Amino acid sequence: MMIIGDDWAQDHHDLELMSQDGVVLARFRVPENAEGLGTLLAKINEHSTDGDNEVAVGIERDNGPWVTALRGYGFVVYAINPIQSARCRERFSLAGAKSDVGDAHVLADMVRTDRRQLRPVAEDSPEVEGLKILARTHKTLIWERNRHLNRLRYNLIQYFPAAVDTFDDLSSPECVELLTKAPTPSRAAALTLTQIKAALKRARRRTIDERATKIRTALRAPGRLTQPGALEAAHAAATVATLAVIATIDTHIEILNEQVTTAFEVHPQAAIITSLPGMGSVVGARVLAEFGDAPGRYRTGKARRNFAGTSPVTKASGKKSAVSRRYVHNDRLLDALTRQAFTAIRVSPGARAYYDMQRHRGVEHNAALRHLANRFVGILHGCLASESRYDEHIAWTTPASAGVTAQKDGAA
Repeated sequence: MMIIGDDWAQDHHDLELMSQDGVVLARFRVPENAEGLGTLLAKINEHSTDGDNEVAVGIERDNGPWVTALRGYGFVVYAINPIQSARCRERFSLAGAKSDVGDAHVLADMVRTDRRQLRPVAEDSPEVEGLKILARTHKTLIWERNRHLNRLRYNLIQYFPAAVDTFDDLSSPECVELLTKAPTPSRAAALTLTQIKAALKRARRRTIDERATKIRTALRAPGRLTQPGALEAAHAAATVATLAVIATIDTHIEILNEQVTTAFEVHPQAAIITSLPGMGSVVGARVLAEFGDAPGRYRTGKARRNFAGTSPVTKASGKKSAVSRRYVHNDRLLDALTRQAFTAIRVSPGARAYYDMQRHRGVEHNAALRHLANRFVGILHGCLASESRYDEHIAWTTPASAGVTAQKDGAA
């Protein structure tokens, strides 16, 4: 076996070739392009022997064209967590010295000595890799939309609090249209019933007459404090700009929503994933994208739960033992799983009973949802392994067995 330590940067890679016995064969830097890849292959051929029939690479990332190219040549690529390599670096330098060449050596030596503890980059299908990009971008835009809504609310409170009191949803079509047209208290008070009704009609609201009268009355409420003219104009400009950004984000969220749904529904595992209660197309797409579809990636349901971050962590030393939640986890995956759990307690009797059992034990709402998500991850693993859809009666056999599982899974 030949081992490669790859310390990557944005435009180049510091590489170290190491034999299985720990002998450093070569150290060099290459650019991240076809020329650099050719140099690496030439160095491998130069230093390889008849017994070198496998190449293992240690690198601190699991995606990108460089990693894809390495995997395409049949190399076993180990994606090493930067925290792991930072801890391992202390084995080579107690003084805290650090360099790109030294990091490449650390990565190579970790693969040589500890590769049984490392996880190779999963062989997910290109379809799931593409779905991951779509699903993550879709979720990122939703988070960005929420951030801009918070900025809009804060800005309105500074000079136009009546708008916050009038519109429950600042991102609603009628709110965006009316505040863009009248972003100041004086201009909003001058809006006519006809203008308000037209906005509500375009937003396809019901009880238009009643809503329009209520909005007009709220915008004209007396006794409101105002800001000086120049300050009010500046706040109004900020409101219009933020509304424009929110409108653009909303448009692309809808576009990506359709693309995510389309890409997910054609996948062979989509029918199994969406058979679970609370698992719609968008949430299911996020779950599939983050878990991946590489066969054999998760040997057991516990391995999948550990990857999801739903299972608790036990820390025991001597006579002390503590069980807590996992603070280091995939935020996107855990968010999707807890959303599924929250929906499932309204449509699945077994999920509701399991959630209520956690609450009766004194577990808080968010923790109870995490315990339920942990149970669902195990169920999902079984369904995917057996290629069978979710069955309510099989998933929640008896209250007694559910209680035993609750004690094992819900210790956090």
